Order: sequence, then C-alpha cells, then structure tokens
Amino acid sequence: MARTVVSFVQNGYFLLLTFVTGLFYFSFYLVALTLGLSLSFTVAGVPLLTQVLRTTTAFLQFERVQTKIYTDITTEPCVKSVNSDVSNWVQAKKELMNLRNWIAIGWLLLKFPVGILSLIGVTLLYAAPLVLIAVPFLYPFINLSFMGASVDTVAKAVMVSATGVLLMMVSYRLAGRLARLIGGYTRLMIKHVNR
Repeated sequence: MARTVVSFVQNGYFLLLTFVTGLFYFSFYLVALTLGLSLSFTVAGVPLLTQVLRTTTAFLQFERVQTKIYTDITTEPCVKSVNSDVSNWVQAKKELMNLRNWIAIGWLLLKFPVGILSLIGVTLLYAAPLVLIAVPFLYPFINLSFMGASVDTVAKAVMVSATGVLLMMVSYRLAGRLARLIGGYTRLMIKHVNR
C-alpha cells in the first residue's frame, strides 16, 4: 500500500515537473532566441545565439535523467560532439548550422503544450478526488451540489466522499499511464535529436 501511495505521488510530481520544465523551456527559448536574433546584426547576437544553442544538450540530458528517475524509462544518451581546437567563430558557425540543435529546440518548445496537458491531468486526477473526499467536512459550511443533487445530509456527503475514493483508485492507474506517456515523449524526443 505504501509503495502504491509513493508511486501515485511520484507520478503527480513528474506531471507537475513536466509543466514547470515545459513553461521554462518555452520562456527561455522565446526570450533568448528573440534577443539573439534581434541582436544578430551586432557582434553580441552571434555569441548569444551560440550559447543558447549549446544549452540543448544539457536540457536533453536533464529530461533523460528526470524520465529515468520518475518513470523508469531508459533513453539513449544524447551525445554532442565538441571540437575545442578550432576558433570561437568556427565553433559558433558549427553551432548555428547544426540542425540537431534546432530540432532539439523544437522538441523542447513542444514540451510546453505537453506540460499544459499534464497540468490539466494533475488537476483532474489529483485535485478532483481530494475535493470529493473532503465533502463531509465541507458541506456544513458551503452549499454544495454533486451531479445536480444538493449535498445537505451526512449520507449524501459520505456517498460523494466514497465516489472520491473510487475516483482516486481510478486516478492512480490513469496517472501512471499519463506519466509513462510523457516519458515516451522524452524517449521520442531524444531519438529524433540523435538521428
């Protein structure tokens, strides 16, 4: 039973982490790429874009580790070639012309809509059952109705609470599947970037 609860909480944490990282990637790349492209006519824009493109490997590695920790899905490593014996401008040109960097940015930007779906899933699978379970404690203070029926007696409140417990059991399975689905997204992302 304790393992089930830990797994349920761990899946919820992974789903929330998916939303947070998706929001971060979207904000980071939107601001950094816009600033780098707008400054590209000056000397400062090219090094900024180069440094932004170099972050893709670190972010992909972070996604690999998080997916392994929370869903136990193993993905292949994301290998990036580093050539340190050439000048900075040649390295910058290689980074800017490397198609893998731009594909990785595209996949990381798509993590934002995946994160929004994950947040909706957490709300439906975690918050809704907890609210239904808490109805016996809330109904004396708040006018509640469930499926069109007013909850105004202890018997109705207990029935709604029992529905919340059943929904929590179903949510455990659905949250696990949703977490594995998002872990599969990470595997697919790294597979496409490594092509």
